[in-house]
Amino acid sequence: MSAAGGAWSAEVLLAGVVMLGASVQWLTGMGFALVAVPALILLLGPGDGVALANCASGVICLVGLTGGWVNVRLRAMVPLVLAAACTVPLGSWVTNHLPEPVLLAGMGALVTAAVVLVMSGLRVQALNGLGGALTAGAAGGFMNAAAGLGGPPISLYAVNAGWTIREFVPNALFYGVVVNIFSVLSNGLPQLRAGSWVAATAGLSVGALIGRTLAGRLPDRIARLLVLLLALAGGISTLVKGVLGL
Repeated sequence: MSAAGGAWSAEVLLAGVVMLGASVQWLTGMGFALVAVPALILLLGPGDGVALANCASGVICLVGLTGGWVNVRLRAMVPLVLAAACTVPLGSWVTNHLPEPVLLAGMGALVTAAVVLVMSGLRVQALNGLGGALTAGAAGGFMNAAAGLGGPPISLYAVNAGWTIREFVPNALFYGVVVNIFSVLSNGLPQLRAGSWVAATAGLSVGALIGRTLAGRLPDRIARLLVLLLALAGGISTLVKGVLGL
């Protein structure tokens, strides 16, 4: 295959990955990073894959939040975002300094563990109160900068805090906007060709359209399970590739 043909194929695959992640995010309210990050890391490498996930997740969260600002509990969010600000630089350092096989194995393990924890709905005493908010925010900031996965710790915190889904969604979106801004500032923008940016933007737009069209037609329980199973498969495949490369 020619270099041009290979680049074109990679960009089509990139658009497909972003489209899938965006569609499940709009369909279920979660899942872009869980679904897309393993494939983005395999396609672009850990640094650019995570950086692109930060950009795309931030855009999705910002658009999703446009109608829900009034429902954000700013007082509750302050310790979460302040703790994230402290750990984002550490996550960026990890992404930029560890060997690629180690990063792949670590990120695959993080995705797999995050999916299992979210599926279990685990209640952890340490995630209660102010200390729980600081712990969840710090873990989310580190995981978002290192692997694009800031959401699972916030989901676990919300479960332990007893938040309803109406309380969780706008606050999780707000956290996503802020922590992805921190992560982009720390990690920088992904170093992509112009064609890759076009592919990612097209995938994001088409995925949003598909997700909005299907929303309400697929039972929430089935959609959520599908997202988690896709994420689990991606996490395991990334983990295996990393381990084989050690």
